[in-house]
Amino acid sequence: MAKRTFSNLETFLIFLLVMMTAITVALLSLLFITSGTIENHKGNHFFPTTQSPPATQGSTATQGSTATQSSTTTQSSTATQTSPETSTPEPPLFQNFSGYHIGVGRADCTGQVADINLMGYSKSGQNARGILTRLYSRAFIMAEPDGSNRTVFVSIDIGMVSQRLRLEVLNRLQSKYGSLYRRDNVILSGTHTHSGPAGYFQYTVFVIASEGFSNQTFQHMVTGILKSIDIAHTNMKPGKIFINKGNVDGVQINRSPYSYLQNPQSERARYSSNTDKEMVVLKMVDLNGDDLGLISWFAIHPVSMNNSNHLVNSDNVGYASYLLEQEKNKGYLPGQGPFVAAFASSNLGDVSPNILGPHCINTGESCDNPNSTCPIGGPSMCIAKGPGQDMLDSTQIIGRTMYQRAKELYASASQEVTGPLASAHQWVNMTDVTVWLNSTHAAKTCKPALGYSFAAGTIDGVGSLNFTQGKTEGDPFWDTIRDQVLGKPSEEMKECHKPKPILLHTGELSKPHPWHPDIVDVQIITLGSLAITAIPGELTTMSGRRLREAVQAEFASHGMQNMTVVISGLCNVYTHYIATYEEYQAQRYEAASTIYGPHTLSAYIQLFRNLAKAIATDTVADLSRGPEPPFFKQLILPLIPNIVDRAPIGRTFGDVLQPAKPEYRVGEVAEVIFVGANPKNSVQNQTHQTFLTVERYEATSTSWQIVCNDASWETRFYWHKGLLGLSNATVEWHIPDTAQPGIYRIKYFGHNRKQDILKPAVILSFEGSSSAFEVVTT
Repeated sequence: MAKRTFSNLETFLIFLLVMMTAITVALLSLLFITSGTIENHKGNHFFPTTQSPPATQGSTATQGSTATQSSTTTQSSTATQTSPETSTPEPPLFQNFSGYHIGVGRADCTGQVADINLMGYSKSGQNARGILTRLYSRAFIMAEPDGSNRTVFVSIDIGMVSQRLRLEVLNRLQSKYGSLYRRDNVILSGTHTHSGPAGYFQYTVFVIASEGFSNQTFQHMVTGILKSIDIAHTNMKPGKIFINKGNVDGVQINRSPYSYLQNPQSERARYSSNTDKEMVVLKMVDLNGDDLGLISWFAIHPVSMNNSNHLVNSDNVGYASYLLEQEKNKGYLPGQGPFVAAFASSNLGDVSPNILGPHCINTGESCDNPNSTCPIGGPSMCIAKGPGQDMLDSTQIIGRTMYQRAKELYASASQEVTGPLASAHQWVNMTDVTVWLNSTHAAKTCKPALGYSFAAGTIDGVGSLNFTQGKTEGDPFWDTIRDQVLGKPSEEMKECHKPKPILLHTGELSKPHPWHPDIVDVQIITLGSLAITAIPGELTTMSGRRLREAVQAEFASHGMQNMTVVISGLCNVYTHYIATYEEYQAQRYEAASTIYGPHTLSAYIQLFRNLAKAIATDTVADLSRGPEPPFFKQLILPLIPNIVDRAPIGRTFGDVLQPAKPEYRVGEVAEVIFVGANPKNSVQNQTHQTFLTVERYEATSTSWQIVCNDASWETRFYWHKGLLGLSNATVEWHIPDTAQPGIYRIKYFGHNRKQDILKPAVILSFEGSSSAFEVVTT
């Protein structure tokens, strides 16, 4: 390749970018903080009955950490969803039965819904500005009748589980429960919604993507996960588990079909589709047959909500959970009730829910080609769309289809899961695994690195710099920028990662902290004939098939025949993608994001086979613990500062700026705008656990009954940030066809930051209410 010379313009751009990067690094260095101990804030939102008539409008400010709301729930939250306040001795377990002790629990883990990036697309400027739905941690505990062995599976409505999150959860579980819940028998899995808050990571790549570490969000997530486990622990009762499987059609496409075609034709011929369509469902009931919970594993990316979205939500899998939980928990508000339904992630790496496929948004023509690029505008124009009129509609269409299939499989599940529980776990240095390709040849994994096509993004969310997927050569311009700012990647790393052209040599960068993890969790838990593999990343379709098959064969070779092996994705620590060796050669996005090199999948297969062998031969105790991962004490603060909230002159927080209309019909949108305050204050002071309620007046009891909150899919909460601490909050209620005619009102709950001169800032709660309005059906 001929050496390229740079024009004066390119030279100037290089100089400008280097200077900007140097300034940014300097600023980040100044923002170091010592994490220390962070207080946990506990809230107690309750809804007492009030005798007020249905005609008031205005706001109420309340000082301190509690507030009274003029409303009452249609069904109060029961003890089944209340976390124990203090540690109690392990209760005696009833042992004379066939089945398992089962406990389920759900708790809020939403975190910030403003002034924080959303995690998943790595798009600058895609920060949270409100909430569509709450995010939940859903925990499931299974124990043998005598209580000797138990396992915990937690599915969390977040982008992925970070290593820091898992280590903190395990540390607090040990403090409370001793050795009952440990690194080997607790799996934490992210659903992979791309519409949850970022800021809970410790490795530099993810801190940069998050634009800092948010202690508030991190602690709220940890508290929510622990609370869900506490609830499940408290609710354990004898029950039975059934398993069922079935295909889900019409919700997926493979977003890198040209990578998939690199796999051997003989292998591809064994499968009818380039995505895994099978859904695996666990049905949990008590000994009376009453419903307890459901776990579903299915391969689909929760990216129906695209990178133009600014509302925190759980995407298509969260909508499926919402529908099933609402159906089973009749009379409860969303997020309440005893039945818990988790739609967990699987080998979703190359699987998109945007089933209309990629098209050039400027011309409408297909861009389903090896580089996902358009003739006019290049790769930035090539975007896939879902089946709906907009992203919200697509989210609900995809989520509803998954819910309906899971519901069918749950209802017809008859194969009981029986047998002992077991678990195995190791920490592994993934940068130095020797992989035996056959009996005579070996290879090694690499130090982490991201390729050029990583910056291209995918058809679900394109990158911002017009990089192209499928690049197997670097670019002198970007290589020069990287070399000047970060230094050059070593020749050893370049050779190890071939044919990946290295954009970021993250495994050789350690300032201010390592940019990617070296130490990674591998873990399996088994329930009788079911094995759950906890994958620390995103397996592509064929990668998942190979790993499942290898683990199943390993179990069978040691006498455990006919094991069902489930891929559980985004578990315990995030390491990007895991493509097959053949897919790696094509260097599309998923391959460029396979950070430990071309033999990453082979290494994982080898490691998970070792775990399966240990379980099958009862030699788990002989497994090495492995090198313990780090827990960094100093992290970077978010760049967005906390400022004092201000109300307009003559107004107070919660005042109505735009009132509701006197009357609405079903199908219309009721909208009220209030004087607002920054919603992130509500993470620090949790007086209220919702930003809004929709309430219906009950004449017989002369009280207001809550019919919706901010976890309801028919509500929207938008925060509009102004200048100098001024802001507005808009509450929308998309009135469903099921709404009963009557008198309603909309309430807004918030917290404002106040700071007097020479005094520390305080967070004060307030609320506002619309005037009453009528909903009619015709």
